[in-house]
Amino acid sequence: MSETIKKIAGAALLALVVAPVFGQTTTEVDLIMPQLAVDRVIAERIVELVDETEGIRINLVDLPEGMDSVLDALDAGYADLAFAPNSGTFRESITTVIPLYPSVLHVVTRKDRAATSMEELLSGATVYAGPRNSTPWLLVNQMAEVLEFEPGQMKLIETRDSLPDVAIVYAPIDRERVMNDRMMQNIKWFSFGTPDEIGKGSAVDLAVLLNPRLRPFVIPAGTFGKLTPNPIVTVAVDNLLVAREDLDISVVYDIFAEMLRVRPALFSSRPELFQPLDDKLANANFAYSLHAGALAYLKRDEPTLIERYSGVAEVLVTVLIALISGLVAVVNIFRIRRKNRLDGFLVDVIEIRNTISKDSSERERAEAMEKVHALQDRAFELLVDEKLAADDSFRIFTELSNDTISRISERGA
Repeated sequence: MSETIKKIAGAALLALVVAPVFGQTTTEVDLIMPQLAVDRVIAERIVELVDETEGIRINLVDLPEGMDSVLDALDAGYADLAFAPNSGTFRESITTVIPLYPSVLHVVTRKDRAATSMEELLSGATVYAGPRNSTPWLLVNQMAEVLEFEPGQMKLIETRDSLPDVAIVYAPIDRERVMNDRMMQNIKWFSFGTPDEIGKGSAVDLAVLLNPRLRPFVIPAGTFGKLTPNPIVTVAVDNLLVAREDLDISVVYDIFAEMLRVRPALFSSRPELFQPLDDKLANANFAYSLHAGALAYLKRDEPTLIERYSGVAEVLVTVLIALISGLVAVVNIFRIRRKNRLDGFLVDVIEIRNTISKDSSERERAEAMEKVHALQDRAFELLVDEKLAADDSFRIFTELSNDTISRISERGA
């Protein structure tokens, strides 16, 4: 432990000497603009939120002409990041940074078209399922194979120049767009069964068996108002933020940390897109390997032995006190110092919050906003330097500071 303290002190001293010389640098990375409107909104919001911090900046770039695949664009070095469904074919050059939100399989048909099964729905129908080799296109072909369709029994088209009998697309839940689109008033959603049939050998279970990265998904009744009077059983796949494999580990580490920080604000206006992150994210079934930078962040956040076995440690503390008292004392000193630093941040945020009232001027609100942002920046710098702990106290500080920024903005609206 003494050696660790010496290393920390040496690193801090080096930072004090080097920082004034080189100053703060900002790393810029390029994110390919998604094609779907709802994905575009999320991408633009990510850029906006991340731009508020120092150290990392994300720029939106268009998909190069002549390229249909964002993964091909990443391979060719046109950008660093992209959105991609967790259903593609493994590429060694593409890695997962973090899952964002689910894309849901929407199977829609005309209201006047009666169909009680997938076989009735697709048989004799003109079907649009996106571009060739896209996820829904491949899924429809798998369905046709399972249903043992004869050649020509279903016509699969790749463009929507004419109105198809059936449309099958993967897209996030976008309530506002669907409910305000007049063209959507003449369609209905096809359900793969009832919620009670999930896990009992239903069509959804077959789809998940053939595509293990899919998962059953229920669109609740009323999600799209009168268009969905009953629950719709379908499947979903995670929409991932992916990166080139050769993107610097420290850059992806910072991006992962930023994505965790901005998640509350990112989904505050679109709660239907939010999904909790799996505690075993490092072992998730991703189409692309987890980037080393993301894995480094996850490993850093794993609980220590003391945290894992705190109950046992409390029972044995009287027996082991003679052997570990020195180590416990040093560990407690570090924890108290990190806790005291965080308490100071909380007090500062509350003081800033209390200085703003409904009568505060625009200048006062702007100054208060800058102070809160500065506190956030400083707190995350200390977190990366491991001078603060990524625990519930830090989460409380993040929520309090973000809520304070929102309140200041609302009072200024």
